[in-house]
Amino acid sequence: MTTPDTPLPARRLAAFAMLGVATGGFNIPLQAYLPAFYAQSMGLGLQTVGTIFLVSRLWSAFSDPVVGWLSDHTHTRLGRRKPWILGGGLLFLVAALAVFLPPRGAGGAWLAIGLLALCLGWTATATPHYAWGGELSADPRQRARIQSYIQTAASIGVFAVLLMPAAFEFLHIGDAKLHVQAMGIFVVVALAIGLALIAALFRETPSVRAAAPAQAKGALRGVLRDRLLWRIIASDFFVSLGQGARGAVFVFFVTFYMQLHIAAILLLVQYSFGILAAPLWARISYRLGRPQTLILAELVQVAINLCLLLLAPGRAWLLVLLVMAQGLTQGSGNLMLRAMIYDVADRHRAQSGIERAGLFSSVFNVTTNAAMALAVAIAFFVIGAFGFRPAGPNDATALAGLLGFFAIAPAIGHGLSALLIFRFPADRPDPSRP
Repeated sequence: MTTPDTPLPARRLAAFAMLGVATGGFNIPLQAYLPAFYAQSMGLGLQTVGTIFLVSRLWSAFSDPVVGWLSDHTHTRLGRRKPWILGGGLLFLVAALAVFLPPRGAGGAWLAIGLLALCLGWTATATPHYAWGGELSADPRQRARIQSYIQTAASIGVFAVLLMPAAFEFLHIGDAKLHVQAMGIFVVVALAIGLALIAALFRETPSVRAAAPAQAKGALRGVLRDRLLWRIIASDFFVSLGQGARGAVFVFFVTFYMQLHIAAILLLVQYSFGILAAPLWARISYRLGRPQTLILAELVQVAINLCLLLLAPGRAWLLVLLVMAQGLTQGSGNLMLRAMIYDVADRHRAQSGIERAGLFSSVFNVTTNAAMALAVAIAFFVIGAFGFRPAGPNDATALAGLLGFFAIAPAIGHGLSALLIFRFPADRPDPSRP
């Protein structure tokens, strides 16, 4: 039995983190592939799909903190987190099969019900899994090690999910439906293995007593009254909005505007370069400090996205270069903001003696889901207003609207993110850090 003081062997920790392959890999098709697939291949239309994804993401924004709170206060013979992971994982698995492998003629109702169940199942699996990971050890170094395994598993999931459609495109195998089905089957298989490992190998330690209602109310007031915290959260909202707007129309842009059938390959290139982004921008922050690094990173993102306006169907080389540059800045803003929010949590802890880092961090889930929801809805409504049709053909006006949104909407999001952090209290960069 694992106790909070027992370091987990690498093999056992890898087994615990296996679930992250599924929960991490699921996000890419949800953002970049499923909306386009249902609008185009399933014939549901842009407005219908945009509305359904808006509702489902808002549902996730609501359910994430609720599931987190409930898993904190659940007491069973299996523990607090494990029942949620196993039950949520089963719902996640069934809903993934329904959404990724829809029957012929599946309509808006099928997508809406399946997507709501899928988002709830993912939340009920991933949120307690991350929380349980933080409870496997009381040693701060071990906690960092555990979370790094989970994050690495999620990165493996993202890479593997992108690798399959990229390979199909390179080999000219199948169509959009086959690509989505392959991604769904991968997520389901990884999820089934992860759930089996959790069920067979892990038991929870006795739970810690929950905070008193008065403490919970005080924590909520701490969130509502902290202006620096709200600036960080609002900045993260616009970062996610920019990322989501770009992702929502990426497949359409590459396929219809650039007249290329390598969207999956380009995403794979972007996320491959994205592996270098975190250490690169972390090093820059050692010199500049986190707020200034975030502003720099977001302004670089603005420049990259505005350069997309220079693209034309014969300039595939420029698209590849911009995708590589996008990868090198990928997640830079999110990384700095998540580091900055723990600075705010440290100040709250010093002033009140109450630990609020988990609460502050959970707010990111709400804003990220809300931003992604709005991104898909706004993207599909805007390009639809220009006359874009996911099944084609599209005239010059529709394609110009697609290009404009693909370039300008993310630039606005990243620009607003930088503006919100302008004159933010500086941290203390350490020039001696390597």
